[in-house]
Amino acid sequence: MSMSDPIADYLTRLRNAVRAHHKRVDIPASNLKKEITRILHEQKLITNYAMVEDEKQGVIRIQLKYYNGQSVITGLRRVSRPGIRRYRSADDLPRVNNGLGVAIISTSKGIMTNKQALKEHLGGEVMCFVW
Repeated sequence: MSMSDPIADYLTRLRNAVRAHHKRVDIPASNLKKEITRILHEQKLITNYAMVEDEKQGVIRIQLKYYNGQSVITGLRRVSRPGIRRYRSADDLPRVNNGLGVAIISTSKGIMTNKQALKEHLGGEVMCFVW
């Protein structure tokens, strides 16, 4: 089955696992999904992650993070989609939830948060918001 938007599928799997209060979620791996997961771990939005090899493309096993019974991730939103790409310059990068959330940006120097892109004065495609 071909998937037209694997990042939307990634975010939907995370959102569904958080709403169901699962401890972990398995997501089919790709290099882009690995980078997004790395950023979520660096921002302390997930506890841990591991790469599980299988006969196909592999699986990213994400351990979700909870605090006082509530998930640390309260919202996920896909911004740039295959049909409508959203690009922002370095001077016009979005702030998520008044700086409490993070925007994941695809720049010419790789995948990074809006704060990292602002430090390096890079613009790019705004992939998603996580808060």
